[in-house]
Amino acid sequence: MKNIKNIFQLFICIAIPLVVGGISGFYTSSNIPTWFPTLIKPSFNPPNYVFAPVWTLLYSLMGISLFLVLQKAKDGEKAKLIGIFSMQLVLNFFWSLIFFKWHLLGYAFIEIIFLWISILIMIIVFYKTNKISGLLNIPYLLWVSFASFLNYSFYVLNP
Repeated sequence: MKNIKNIFQLFICIAIPLVVGGISGFYTSSNIPTWFPTLIKPSFNPPNYVFAPVWTLLYSLMGISLFLVLQKAKDGEKAKLIGIFSMQLVLNFFWSLIFFKWHLLGYAFIEIIFLWISILIMIIVFYKTNKISGLLNIPYLLWVSFASFLNYSFYVLNP
């Protein structure tokens, strides 16, 4: 019975970031074929087809990380861990809206810096509870580091 409960919890933990990412994508996807092609892009801008699989992987790793950290956490720590996870996920969600839906490249850059900091905090705090959980978020931090530089480049190239 405990095994079924763990599988269900793992499914929920993975589903949460995937659903949040899906909702964000739903609200911003109409701007990808219309507004986004009008921007001057830096030479290192990846092709559009790269983003969906990368984000699917990162959201899945986030969910696995959340599951693992909650398995090791004491009951009193769980609310704090969920809060830290939720904060970075909210920032992640709103970055897409600020950049793709509202076309506010400068504000998106400021926001992604806060996202980067929140991911770093999540990694540090999760690592203290479960090393693997913290380490699973390093690809996310690296991707957001790249996305931050990309965002800044878009801002500079498209004043």
